[in-house]
Amino acid sequence: MQAKPFKLNPKKLLHSKWTAVNPENKEKHCMVISLVILDVESKVVEAVELEAVMTGRKQLMPWRELQKCDVWKQGWQL
Repeated sequence: MQAKPFKLNPKKLLHSKWTAVNPENKEKHCMVISLVILDVESKVVEAVELEAVMTGRKQLMPWRELQKCDVWKQGWQL
């Protein structure tokens, strides 16, 4: 059974911190370093760029992926 996604405001994602539930390559803790906004007028957030704290690797993903409780936890957790 998949966990129910929690509410997340895409406009408050910049500089937010996340913990991967199943980290790979010591990339457990990540931070949103930029937002991808396709339409400047409406300011609708389409995606986020995450940076792994340990390795500095960056990845682009749809912001709604962060709502998947079985993949991401909000904040930096142990």
